[in-house]
Amino acid sequence: MSQHATGYRSVFREGLFAEKVIVVTGAGSGLGRCTAHELASLGARIALIGRSEEKLNTVRAELAQDHGEPSGGHRVYPCDIRNEQQVRDTVGRIVAELGRIDGLFNCAGGQFPAKLEKISLNGWDAVVRNNLHGTFLMSRECYTQWMQSHGGAIVNMLADIWGGMPGMGHSGAARGGVWNLTETAACEWGHAGVRVNAVAPGWIASAGMDSYDEAYRALLRSLKQKVPLQRFGTESELASAAVFLLSEASAFINGTVIRVDGGVPNARHSWPLPPAERTIQYNGFPRYQAPAGLQDDAAP
Repeated sequence: MSQHATGYRSVFREGLFAEKVIVVTGAGSGLGRCTAHELASLGARIALIGRSEEKLNTVRAELAQDHGEPSGGHRVYPCDIRNEQQVRDTVGRIVAELGRIDGLFNCAGGQFPAKLEKISLNGWDAVVRNNLHGTFLMSRECYTQWMQSHGGAIVNMLADIWGGMPGMGHSGAARGGVWNLTETAACEWGHAGVRVNAVAPGWIASAGMDSYDEAYRALLRSLKQKVPLQRFGTESELASAAVFLLSEASAFINGTVIRVDGGVPNARHSWPLPPAERTIQYNGFPRYQAPAGLQDDAAP
């Protein structure tokens, strides 16, 4: 394992992404922020994308403080990924200012808990546009403006959608669309040396959990007993899977999904899960803080 000056502990070799430019959406917080840190610790220049310029600037300052400034530096690009023209212009700026795009992590997304019959068309549209349309627009523009002629790697964000997603049907439908988009793009763009894969997190103790109301946080606190590994995941455990798929080590992996969920889809009602006797938790991110609503539950 490489040990960096800040204490960031990555399982990948130092300098793995030296001279590479990686675009990370949703980079202002949570999983996007953590992944940006891991990539920066490995030498990448990061194009940080999100809607809040203030949050992006905070993460950019963290990257410079923790990992130093690579040649050309990290850059902040406020952008609403649901807006086609903004996405087109933003990707054009990245190519012009950073000179290349070697990887894209489509981490941005969002949803809210609701039964299907309670979801308005506006609510449905907002989630689908963010999770599905935004992923498509970012992928298409990175491909047409750079990767089509130079190759690259794209990693999309799914979720624990296997067997449906009751309580978040809008997000499940959108993520299901991203899954099919991932497989389609892997076929259509493979000839150009572009690999397209996805990560599917289960219940990761990330800052995004704090956006839910107390009733839903109470439900979340009960969920680790339904995980065969009997715990929540960390941001680093999801980030490391995305980083692997962006790296040269996955050069023959295309159109696939890595589940980062502790085995949740494999749990069965016919098999009572015994209490965990032991588990290994990986957390390489020294700035990581468990969600406020799960402080006591995020530990193994």
